[in-house]
Amino acid sequence: MSKDPQWLFPLEALHHSPSSIEPLDKTLYDLARGVEFLFRLGTSLKLPSPALFTAATWFHRFYMRYSLQDFHRQDVAAACVFLATKTEECGRKLRDVAKVYHSKLTSVDLIDIPSECKEVDQYQTAILVTEEYLLQAICFDFTVESPHAELVDLFVAIPDDRTVQDYAWTFAHDSYRTPLCILFPPRIIAAACFVLAQYIAEGPNSLPLDARISFSAPSASLPTPPSHKAASPDASRLAVEFFALSENDVQNVADALNLLLEFYSVQDLSMHPHLQDIAIVRPMIAPISYCSYNIKVQPPKTSTPRDRIYKPFKPLTSDTGMSVRTPHLSSNSS
Repeated sequence: MSKDPQWLFPLEALHHSPSSIEPLDKTLYDLARGVEFLFRLGTSLKLPSPALFTAATWFHRFYMRYSLQDFHRQDVAAACVFLATKTEECGRKLRDVAKVYHSKLTSVDLIDIPSECKEVDQYQTAILVTEEYLLQAICFDFTVESPHAELVDLFVAIPDDRTVQDYAWTFAHDSYRTPLCILFPPRIIAAACFVLAQYIAEGPNSLPLDARISFSAPSASLPTPPSHKAASPDASRLAVEFFALSENDVQNVADALNLLLEFYSVQDLSMHPHLQDIAIVRPMIAPISYCSYNIKVQPPKTSTPRDRIYKPFKPLTSDTGMSVRTPHLSSNSS
């Protein structure tokens, strides 16, 4: 479980975030683009995966305090990456981060950026200024848990099933392009990703998602806590058993799956090859039937009824070819 509930919000809070001047589907699209840019920036800096996951979590937390209109997603992404290099003990020089930032925005190779470059100076300033607001937004709380850490523990129970592991890891990575990390605890997200991975790996005749996450009260004879007992013979319920999910937890897993599948439903399959496997499994139910890219996995029927929050946008693309920007400060900054 998340140790600090202040960082978990109800889904309804997304409709009233500081960026709510824009339609929610547009906000979610911009946030996904911001995380995509953050991952590209961090990968170019050769940061370890935990640092990227920490930075992405801060990114989502930041925009529950400040708006996209006041702080550009790329500045915030760069500030999150720079801060993560310090807290995750994988330090990078500010100028190196700014140079990679400049390279990503302008599609200029790093080796072609001169040692004295005024644009890089501007990016350094933008990162430092934004970092001050980031620290305030996250309340100097540097502790972040990820679903990947939960998955590592779960993988011990299936050491030989690399296909399920690879799918689950990919889905957990994709989850940061959604607000899942500020809606549910890491183990709920991990369970959702693992259940979906099993479902996809088993192919067209796979057991439905609902059957995989159905709740059954634990036997009184089971040891307490049961989270690390031997796996149930019913491998389809491995995640539910391993994480000792309560009835409320199972409901949250269903809701997390629904949101993740809704996000996938508006992505371009040609841009995300791993989604091809999701598209062929099972016809989709009505609530996702109008999506433009034909994702066909049926979400859990037990998920909480709600309006869609994602609508088809142009394919999620990288942020490149942008003009040089000076720091974009909020209206109450000095």
